[in-house]
Amino acid sequence: MPRSRPPDAATTGDNLDPSKTRRKQQASELQALGSALGELSDARLAQLPLPERLLDALVQLRGTRTHEGRRRQLQYVGKLMREVDDDAPLREAVAQARLGSARDTLALHEAERWRDALLADDGALTRWLHEHAACDAQRLRSLVRAARREAALPPDKRNPRCQRELFQFIRPWLSQGRA
Repeated sequence: MPRSRPPDAATTGDNLDPSKTRRKQQASELQALGSALGELSDARLAQLPLPERLLDALVQLRGTRTHEGRRRQLQYVGKLMREVDDDAPLREAVAQARLGSARDTLALHEAERWRDALLADDGALTRWLHEHAACDAQRLRSLVRAARREAALPPDKRNPRCQRELFQFIRPWLSQGRA
């Protein structure tokens, strides 16, 4: 009569420890989080609940230039990240930093669209003044006229100064509307 083997944890599904693959995935996720934390500014890092050793390792990661050195330092950061009890605030800080930069980019694109619309169409000027009633209409009109004159010049004689001034006039008004 053949002897049967006792069922082990792998065959019964009662395995409480994560598999080796899952442990590697977790280590890789922690390294990616550590890399993203390393890209945050010093002011944002100082606000986070990080152990001193991890903070030092992140600062050292920024200073490491060689590929192999960065790889090894990133592994060390990942190892230290395992000691952090709750990484949710860290993930949230990284997400906010990425979202903030995306918001800034969208605001710049919106200002560029308004500038182009103001240069192309008088109706856009009317819409702008309707949406931003407190805006200095006389200054805006003079900036638009100067930028249009500049745009009418031959390409070799153009200077983008007036368009830049118009852009810089528009941008704060758009950020005020969002606040």
